[in-house]
Amino acid sequence: MFTKWWMENLSARKGGIGRTLGLLALCLAVVASTGCGLLPNEDEEEVLPVITPPTISKKPEYDVRSETIELSVSAVGKLMSQREEPLYFTEDGLHIQEVKVKAGDKVAQGDVLVVLDVKDLQKDLRKKRLDFRQQELTMKETLRTKDEMSEIDFEKASIVFEEQRQELVDLEQKIADGTLRAPFAGTIVSMSAQKGGTIKAYESLGIISDTSSLVVAASFAKEDLEKISVGMKAKVDINAAGTFDGKVKVMPVATTSSDNGNGGGIGGTPPEKDSIDKYLIVSLDKWPQDVERGRQLSVSIVTQRKENAVLIPISALRSIGSRTYVQVIEEDGTKREADVEVGLQTSTDVEIVKGLTPGQKVVGR
Repeated sequence: MFTKWWMENLSARKGGIGRTLGLLALCLAVVASTGCGLLPNEDEEEVLPVITPPTISKKPEYDVRSETIELSVSAVGKLMSQREEPLYFTEDGLHIQEVKVKAGDKVAQGDVLVVLDVKDLQKDLRKKRLDFRQQELTMKETLRTKDEMSEIDFEKASIVFEEQRQELVDLEQKIADGTLRAPFAGTIVSMSAQKGGTIKAYESLGIISDTSSLVVAASFAKEDLEKISVGMKAKVDINAAGTFDGKVKVMPVATTSSDNGNGGGIGGTPPEKDSIDKYLIVSLDKWPQDVERGRQLSVSIVTQRKENAVLIPISALRSIGSRTYVQVIEEDGTKREADVEVGLQTSTDVEIVKGLTPGQKVVGR
């Protein structure tokens, strides 16, 4: 009986051990299947950006070349007439009765431009003529009785007669001057007179111009005029008309006046006209069509010209103190400094008189 219990108990213990071993095997299998899933994650390797070292900028290189170099001076100007006059009255204080023209009108010599109101002057003229007729009768009587008069009394009577006759002549002239006429055939280029306005003596009311004789006129700086002479070649760029070749025809006359002719006279003198004498005149090889007085333009005149000059850009020229030099690139790529002598210079290029030959290379800055 004891033997039976022990065998049964042993059998039960074997079953428990078996289950325990089975569970342990199962756990090992799970651990094996999960592998590194139960272990901590390893840090990923950081990807660093590729750093490109900065490139050192290469200085520009230029060829030494042989070309023509020109120096020129420029100025602005306009198309002007060779004959042009301001229009004005010599009387003062009268009113404008009628303006018969406007800017742009073409007129013939003697055409009426502006008429003043001279009715009051005409009334005075009629009265003075009557008074003068009476004075003429008195003078005739004086001449008949001259021998009975003293020399002094006769002289006084003669003076009074001449004064009245001169007053009559002056009044007639004043009335005649109340009509402004064209001094020559041309075009009214400006007219400021208005009906009812009051005139001032010698104040410009407009300008008349002979537009059939236009010229190219330019105003150069004094220092540039010293470089220019008659016969030099010029290029004229006329606004909206194109560029034309020409030559310097007339140099300007020196003047200290700054009046351009648009203002009135000062101190009872006629207004100064904008004379072409103040401008440098260029004659064109071919005159453009459909251009009018006052058209704006620019003039460029070549003052110096040299062919086959050795040139480099100004940016390749270097200087230290009184020394002027360049960096020359040798055939093997090395660089050396070379002293040079310069000649003509423009805004972009400089002539090398000594120190370089065409075909070499120089370094810019």
